[in-house]
Amino acid sequence: MRASHLGRFRVPAGQGLTQGVAGAVPGHPRLDTLDLIRGVAVLGILTINIGGFAGPMIASTSPNLPWPATRIDEAAFAFNFLLFEGKMRALFSLLFGAGIVLFWERAEAKGRDGDSLQLRRLGWLMLLGLLHYLLLWWGDILFVYAVCGFAALLLRPLGNAVLLTLALLLYYGWHVWGMLDAADVIAAETALRDHVASPAQLRLVADRIAPMHAWAAQELREAGFGYIELLRVKLAERPFWQVQMVSGVFSETLPLMLIGMVCYRCGFFDGRLSRGRLLEISLACTLAGLVLTGLFLGWAWPRHFPPLTMNAALVWGLAMPHLLGGCGYAGLLVLAAPRLAPTWLGRRLIAAGRMAFSNYVLTSLVMTFLFYGWGLGLFARFGALEQWLFVLGGWALMLGWSPVWLRHFRRGPLEWLWRSLVERRALTNRL
Repeated sequence: MRASHLGRFRVPAGQGLTQGVAGAVPGHPRLDTLDLIRGVAVLGILTINIGGFAGPMIASTSPNLPWPATRIDEAAFAFNFLLFEGKMRALFSLLFGAGIVLFWERAEAKGRDGDSLQLRRLGWLMLLGLLHYLLLWWGDILFVYAVCGFAALLLRPLGNAVLLTLALLLYYGWHVWGMLDAADVIAAETALRDHVASPAQLRLVADRIAPMHAWAAQELREAGFGYIELLRVKLAERPFWQVQMVSGVFSETLPLMLIGMVCYRCGFFDGRLSRGRLLEISLACTLAGLVLTGLFLGWAWPRHFPPLTMNAALVWGLAMPHLLGGCGYAGLLVLAAPRLAPTWLGRRLIAAGRMAFSNYVLTSLVMTFLFYGWGLGLFARFGALEQWLFVLGGWALMLGWSPVWLRHFRRGPLEWLWRSLVERRALTNRL
């Protein structure tokens, strides 16, 4: 699951970091820092989504499910877990929140109704997310972002202090409640591993682990279906799948969006904060996020990533390092942008970020073709280390085609479609 904010950003003339980069629209300088961060995020999220594409998804919770993993696969899983898991999702959500404020400001500055335009924009994103789920991949996050975006837009008029307080209360309240609810399961799994589990604890572990294996078996079966049959299954058996996803992640995604809105207003993304202050904040957040994640990893890895505890940690327990890591990464990229943006890599990251919507859906198309039965049928054949070959291939594809496309067009294909739907007319896209 996962998506990025896909809006357009602009700064006053002369403030763009890389005016004249491949695909830049003459006379319309952009806030290249946000595009660069978005480019990093859309690449980084593939390191996590690849587990769902390559399957089965249960292996993203623990590399030793549904089959025992090799030591090298455990090491590859630990690497992803430390650097990317949760932090890329947080980075995407922060950017989406920042984009809500920026889109509203730009619309209002042009004398238009920013709220009605944003409502229309989020409505179309919801529909496009539904199509993404039905036609390509069950892990769509666009629908979730649209629903949370409606709530964020409703709260937008509130002051920064109120927004931040609401965000932190919802974020940590939900995660603390989840960990308290999972405490008995974690204790039962620990007792089972230590061979001291009571009959009640044995039943509890069995009841919680059985649905995970059942879902893996269902994934393995459906991965061999043809395209039409897979579409039929989604329509007939899981038509409200995305509603379930919203209920599961709303209390994580919405607070992160609200924090992103506050960060944008406070100048976190556009250089209004002093570099010294931003460096202090970014390093502190990044190091704290990595250290906290590393401490848990130091406990879980020697125990071969016990699945129920891992699930509780991924969903609830690691909320703080995920938020800290996402904010820290964003700040470090803001600091690196002036030097990175003009480079060969920086220009391509900016282009990939400008086309994040198209790149997100493109990776779904390519990866489902590679792994599902209607394509090459490689599902469940690769461990965590081998999956990195597909990640690197996906990175090369996004970094390769994005600047080429933007040499000829103002927007990526899906960015153009989305914007045209919002404006209720077909926009000119060719340069």
